[in-house]
Amino acid sequence: MAEVDEAIKKIASHKGVVGTIVVNSDGIPIRTSLDNTTTVHYAALVHGLMGKARSCVRDLDPADDLTFLRIRSKKHEILVAPDKEFFMIVVQNPSVATSS
Repeated sequence: MAEVDEAIKKIASHKGVVGTIVVNSDGIPIRTSLDNTTTVHYAALVHGLMGKARSCVRDLDPADDLTFLRIRSKKHEILVAPDKEFFMIVVQNPSVATSS
């Protein structure tokens, strides 16, 4: 788990990152840098969206799989990196992340 902590610290140090969440395959948050309410909200919504996005990719090509999901709104950018047992959510402020 030291590698996971190191990766989370490295990601969190990037400019514009609001928070990180590691979620298990059941949609339960394992690690987070956000408050509990926000964490549970993001985890539940993104977990459902991941299932639908993965299903969509497989419907288009059964041999393919979802490797990354990026959602950008006016307020936040949500980056999701799925794995077999976990997925990581990174929430960042796109205006801070893109400005120099």
